[in-house]
Amino acid sequence: MKLFSPITINGLTLANRLCVPAMVTRLSGEDGYVNEEITRRYTAFARGEAGLVVVEAMAVHRSKSGPLLRICGDEFKPGLSELRRKMADAGPSRAAPQIIHFLKVSRSGWRQKVSDLSTGEIQQIAAEYAQAALRARECGYDAVELHMAHAYTLSSFLSRLNGRRDDYGGSLENRLRLPLEVLEGVRRAVGRDFCIGVRFDGEECIKGGYTSDESRVIAWKLAQGGADYLSLSAGGKFEDAQPRPGEPLYPYTGYSGERTMPGASHPDGTNLPMVAAIKQFLRGRGCHTPVLASGKIGTPELAEDVLQSGRADLIGMARPLLADPLWPRKVRQGHFDKVIRCCYANVCKAKDEHFQTVTCFLWPKGATQAPHSDDNEAPFWPQGAGLEASLRQGRVTLSWRQASDNEAVYGYDIWRGEGGALRRIAAVPVGLLTYHDATVVSGMRYDYEIRAYDLGGNRSVSSNRICVQV
Repeated sequence: MKLFSPITINGLTLANRLCVPAMVTRLSGEDGYVNEEITRRYTAFARGEAGLVVVEAMAVHRSKSGPLLRICGDEFKPGLSELRRKMADAGPSRAAPQIIHFLKVSRSGWRQKVSDLSTGEIQQIAAEYAQAALRARECGYDAVELHMAHAYTLSSFLSRLNGRRDDYGGSLENRLRLPLEVLEGVRRAVGRDFCIGVRFDGEECIKGGYTSDESRVIAWKLAQGGADYLSLSAGGKFEDAQPRPGEPLYPYTGYSGERTMPGASHPDGTNLPMVAAIKQFLRGRGCHTPVLASGKIGTPELAEDVLQSGRADLIGMARPLLADPLWPRKVRQGHFDKVIRCCYANVCKAKDEHFQTVTCFLWPKGATQAPHSDDNEAPFWPQGAGLEASLRQGRVTLSWRQASDNEAVYGYDIWRGEGGALRRIAAVPVGLLTYHDATVVSGMRYDYEIRAYDLGGNRSVSSNRICVQV
C-alpha cells in the first residue's frame, strides 16, 4: 500500500503517509506546561506508529487563554523536550509542534480583529513565530508546523474578510504579506535543513470567504516562500460562529466549523475536492511540495485511493486516531478489523466547544485516554444477541442483549444494508443497548446486524439479522 510507503520531506523521512493533525485536548493547565496527561496522549499516538504526529497548537505569545500549551519562552523547553524524548521511546513517529498566534476574545462578545493591530504588533508576531520555531528545533522536534488555518491570526490575514487598508490587507498579494514574512523569519531561524509545514484553509466556508480559486494560489506562494509541506483544513471561522450567553465566541460552532470536522451527516472525504484542486494547480506549475488531505478520511481504502489517484501525498486522521491511536500499526499489520472505528458523532468536537477535556464518545465513561489491551479473545453473546427492531414515527429502533468478554466489552458496531451488502453506519459505547436510525424512508428495505467489540478491538460474530420494510 502506498499509505505505508515512506516519504522524505526536506531531509525528513516519514515511515508512512499517515499523519495525526493537531487536535485540541484541553489536557494542559492554563500555565501552558506539558503535564502527565498530555504526555500520555502523545506517547499513545507515537506507539501507534503514525508517520508524523503534530502536537496540538501551542502559543508563540503570552496572551491569556484557557488550557493551551505554550512555546513562548525558554521556561517551556524542558517539558517540551521531555515530551519529545518520551514519544521517541514509545514509537518511531516523527513529531512536530504546531505553533499558533491568536487574537483576543472576550465573554462580552468583543473580539480583536487584524485591523486593530499596529504595524509594530504585526512585526512582533513574525518575531514570535521565529523564536518559537527555533525552540521547537532546540527541543528535539523533527519539524514545526505553522498554524495559518481557521479563526486565528495568520488565517485572518489571509481571509478575504481581512479589513485592513494598508499593505497587509485588501488584495491577495497584501493578505499574503504577513504569512510570508512569518515563513521567511521562521526559515531564517531554524535553517534550510529543518522541515517547516503550514496548515491553512483550502476554503473558508463562510459568505464572502475565499475558495480553492484563491487557496490554490495561496498554496503556491507558501510553497515558493519555503513551506516544505502544506496541510489543508477548511472553515473554523468566527464570522458564522453561534453566540452563547456568558461564553466567548467560539469559531467551530457554525457551518464553517462543521467543515473543519465533518460529522456523520457529511460524506466521507468531504474536503477532498479542494485538496485535489490545490494539488493539481501546484503540479501544473512544477511545484512538488507535498499536500496533506484531511476531513473524514477514516478507512484504509479511502486513504489509499486518495494517494493512488494523486489527490494528496499525505493523509491526516485526527478523530479516527483519537478513537484508536493504534490505527496505523493495526492496519499496517493487516488488522483493520481490530481498529476501534470513529463514528463521527463529534462528541469530541462538542466537548471542545464547551471548554471541556476532549475525549472520545466511544471510550469508557470517565476515561481521559484511549484504553489499550493486547487481548486476542473475541466477545461473545451468552444468550444470543436477540436483536430486535421496531418502527415508530419514521425511525427504526434497534435493541439487543449485552455481550460478554474475558476482559471487557468496549462497544457495539451497527451495520445496515439496503437490500445488498451491509456497511457499518455507527457505533455506540458499552452502556447502550439501543440505537435509533432516523435516516430510513418509506418504500425501502433495511437489514441490520450488531457486532460487539472489546478493548483489544476483537469483534464478536454478527448478531441475528433483522429485516425492516418501511
